[in-house]
Amino acid sequence: MPPADGVSASREDVLARYEPVIGLEVHCQLLTRTKIFCGCPNRFGGEPNTLVCPVCLGLPGALPVLSREAVELALRAAIATRCQVHEVSVFARKNYFYPDLPKGYQISQYDQPLATDGAVEIPAGDGGWRQVRLERIHMEEDAGKMLHEGMPWSSERSGVDFNRSSVPLIEIVSRPDMRSAEEAYEYLTALKAVLLYAGVSDGNMEEGSLRCDANISLRPRGSEAFGTRSEIKNLNSFRNVARAIEHEILRHAALLDAGQKIPLETRLWNADRGETVAMRSKEESHDYRYFPEPDLPPLVVSAAWIAEVTAALPELPADKRRRFVAQYAIPDYDASVLTLSRAVADYYEAAAKTAGNAKATSNWVMNEVLRKLNEDGREIAASPVTPEALAELVKLLDGGTISGKIAKDVFEKMWATGDAPGAIVAREGLVQVSDEGALQKAIDEVIAQSPEQVATYRKGKTGTLGWFVGQVMKKTGGKANPQTLNALLKKALDGPAA
Repeated sequence: MPPADGVSASREDVLARYEPVIGLEVHCQLLTRTKIFCGCPNRFGGEPNTLVCPVCLGLPGALPVLSREAVELALRAAIATRCQVHEVSVFARKNYFYPDLPKGYQISQYDQPLATDGAVEIPAGDGGWRQVRLERIHMEEDAGKMLHEGMPWSSERSGVDFNRSSVPLIEIVSRPDMRSAEEAYEYLTALKAVLLYAGVSDGNMEEGSLRCDANISLRPRGSEAFGTRSEIKNLNSFRNVARAIEHEILRHAALLDAGQKIPLETRLWNADRGETVAMRSKEESHDYRYFPEPDLPPLVVSAAWIAEVTAALPELPADKRRRFVAQYAIPDYDASVLTLSRAVADYYEAAAKTAGNAKATSNWVMNEVLRKLNEDGREIAASPVTPEALAELVKLLDGGTISGKIAKDVFEKMWATGDAPGAIVAREGLVQVSDEGALQKAIDEVIAQSPEQVATYRKGKTGTLGWFVGQVMKKTGGKANPQTLNALLKKALDGPAA
């Protein structure tokens, strides 16, 4: 019998017998200038307890005033995820005690949230797309932050920084529609792309702009009833979300296989040890003693305001992906990669329009541009190769001016210097040799110098053609036109012996 917290069964065995049921709660900090209920700056990285005022410190007599900018960004998120925005929503007090909560309650929304019933598209296993439904999006204020390390006194006590207190948040709650860690990862990736396109958040998980809690349960294959769930906190990257879900799936299976019940609890993810640990028993909504916030009137959102926000939204990732497939005839996979970032999508589209070869441009962006950006740790806005320069490179290759191998060398030089490809080709004499007379001369020299290889080829071992191609390429400095070279070589080798 496996240990209570063991994960001894294999992943394949567990998934054959149990179906994971996964829902995610994503807290997203809004890109406002000020906090949600006061005029303090909404800025990361200030000295502890310097971006505060009586309102966000919860001092007696200080009253909150709702930020219109925060509501507008929350509306952008709701509309971008195809939620139903409610005309009236209500703020409530969520009561609990923790040192980083100065008022002793958090202003949030409970039974009357801003929006409900949205959806986010993720890739399906059959190559298509499917919807992960959203239960709700509600607005709330952030808490402060406990400081357990990094201070001279950290070995003796913890501190609290209230700079983050009352930073505007939306909580995006999915329905339990995901069935694997991979789907959870895809959902987070797609949701982040939507929020970035809509200008709602910067999506920086390291700075806490995007935080995720995962709810996981198992049920026997074929069962409709949900199992008891665990909530996992302290997930600071998409990779750790996937790792924690995988761990919990195996942990739940070990408990169920041992005939034990899954406790309803909140657990913390320990990334260093690759496991979750119990934090506390799971609270229910009545534990928080929600009641309407008496200092804030109901939030009323007019149809005209919704229409104004909708009209201001850019083309969103799913729509852009479908357009790229239709307009540029590129595979759905290419379009999904290129549209994850609005900046990458804009870069690709600018290059593709100029190059006139959308698929070749897609290959260059995905395989070379994104690779170099990742190696250098840069955003595409800082790419030394502009869309126009990349398009010129594609044209040089398509027009036969340079070969594929030389094109890659030219790209590396473009990246290193920022020079245009035409200038590099001209400066270094890299124009492809397509002149049949010049190529034939090089071929004749190789054949004359290689009687054994010629005899081998003519005995039927035609796979040695590649060797001859390589030898001629050496003679031409890699500049021979591959198509012309192959045709001339085959003609020379297949002809009568001299």
